[in-house]
Amino acid sequence: QPCCQSGDAWYFRVGFTFEHRQLQFAAKVPKPCCSSLGVQSSLGTHCSIQRLLGRFTDRLPRELVLPGIPGKQGQGLSREEPACPAPQPVLQVLLCAEVPQQTLADFVKDSHALHRTSPGHYERLGCLLLLQLCMGLEHLRRQNVAQGDLCPENLLLVECPCPPRGQQGQKEPLGLSLPRLLISNFFKVQEKQRPCSSSQEQDWSQGLAAPSPPAAAELNVGRLIYQILHVDISLENILGFSSKRLPEIPSLSIYSAGLKRLATLLLHRDPHERVSIEQARGILQVLLWGPRQELFARSRKSLELLRSWLEVKRALLLLRFAENSAGARASPGLEEWLCCQYFQGVTEYTLYQVTQVLY
Repeated sequence: QPCCQSGDAWYFRVGFTFEHRQLQFAAKVPKPCCSSLGVQSSLGTHCSIQRLLGRFTDRLPRELVLPGIPGKQGQGLSREEPACPAPQPVLQVLLCAEVPQQTLADFVKDSHALHRTSPGHYERLGCLLLLQLCMGLEHLRRQNVAQGDLCPENLLLVECPCPPRGQQGQKEPLGLSLPRLLISNFFKVQEKQRPCSSSQEQDWSQGLAAPSPPAAAELNVGRLIYQILHVDISLENILGFSSKRLPEIPSLSIYSAGLKRLATLLLHRDPHERVSIEQARGILQVLLWGPRQELFARSRKSLELLRSWLEVKRALLLLRFAENSAGARASPGLEEWLCCQYFQGVTEYTLYQVTQVLY
């Protein structure tokens, strides 16, 4: 059953019955332009990276293929037919663990009304999707691998299995709940260091146009922020703006100003002034879970203040989980897991650096 089409593959839902249990998988059929299967099969497990379980092809043994007619079984070959079979394309089918519901491009296209009616909710979803993307890109860079074509058409969204609290048995539309984001195509990086050319303008434009430099990830994530927020920003438009004259992002929620600031930092013309994917991940975490700028309105920013804020927030997080467990609430979902990842690894020192850049 067809379920999704990305920029580099078609996806079909496949069901199996094993020991009276129904198992759902996705069959991925790469398009002819896809050339990252070998890289993908060697990647380590990560929540934001598509997992491959197996690979199949439709190639028949040579002795069973009619010369000049790929895929047909031959009996009684004519003497007039050529002796060598014509080359035939190989259809590859890959079995994936997660069944994608739609691409990020579909999600953005279908969410115009949600962005207008619930801007705070929608832009928070955008921050959470961008956070998952940055975490996946960090994982890839540690393995000297980059995303092959970082565009909304190649980022998959998987519906989370855990239903919302208090609505057991009722499915909320994908556009209203947080989906899991998956990166699905990759390539090997030859150089891990970020390229620095003598001409900043040339480096800035080449990083957007070509997928190979590692620094292109920062530029493309900056473009994704505008696309998620329904602000038109094509490659041609970007190259005509300086970093201070990027298209305006409307201030619709408490997340708008932070996302605008992050996009400006990611799309800076000077590669030395751009924030990295790691810094972008930290900025998104602060936008989602604090500390907010109001914390520093009455008290001077200091390591002691940030340490106290962290201790209070961690205590409140544990208390909330304890209350949910005692009240037989649903298990923690994806957003709670991402929140725990943040408070587990963040320190007052990293918070100080991130808030200095963001505020």
